[in-house]
Amino acid sequence: MKAMILAAGLGTRLRPLTNNRPKALVEVGGRPMLEIALTRLRTFGIREVIINVHHFADKIVDYLRANDFGMRIEISREEVLLDTGGGLKKAAPFFFENPADSETPFLLHNVDVVSTIDFARVVQFHVSNQALATLVVQDRDTSRYLLFDEELRLCGRRSRDDPGDQLVRSSRQAHPFAFSGIHVISPRFLRMMTEEGAFSIITTYLRLAAGGEKILAFRADEYYWRDLGKPNDLVQAGSELKEIAAL
Repeated sequence: MKAMILAAGLGTRLRPLTNNRPKALVEVGGRPMLEIALTRLRTFGIREVIINVHHFADKIVDYLRANDFGMRIEISREEVLLDTGGGLKKAAPFFFENPADSETPFLLHNVDVVSTIDFARVVQFHVSNQALATLVVQDRDTSRYLLFDEELRLCGRRSRDDPGDQLVRSSRQAHPFAFSGIHVISPRFLRMMTEEGAFSIITTYLRLAAGGEKILAFRADEYYWRDLGKPNDLVQAGSELKEIAAL
């Protein structure tokens, strides 16, 4: 199984820490975010990873050259930031290198999240339900929600800043969940990405869900998860990680 780590962002919410380094190399409890993400992937048997880079890209390349993670790690350079969807689309050839790749789902992971989420369970759920994509979600407070129906199929989104829900499929009751930044995706999804340039992967998910494709939610409420978007998050996560052997 392969994976991609999304690490190209500017990390503006983490300034001034990202004024002279990429977000991926900002430390949490003495460890760079990128190290934590790679170690977690390796723990679940993933040995081939592609990382998209942009902000201080060469520093990430130098860091990877200086540290052996026991993995094959490729780099996808973005001269212009392509957002989550555009970044994945640019890296798509990595997921079609071998014939077996076209049948094997891959994992997409934001570099700025840490969790104890069991990736193996998510993959098993994804495969057993024959999903096109499985989004790991939690029932927690957020400013932007994804909406899922009774069968946990994506049907829309909700934002605190916008009045009303944006529904792409009818649903008797839309359940709001917070997205974790972790996905399991079937490779055929990559050939369905008709959007061009810089775009959010959520845009593609909503378009395909509207057309009847199975975009599912995996509920991970029982697992630890934290976003590392702000300096205060780093301090709190650093303290919490000392108590979590899984990380």
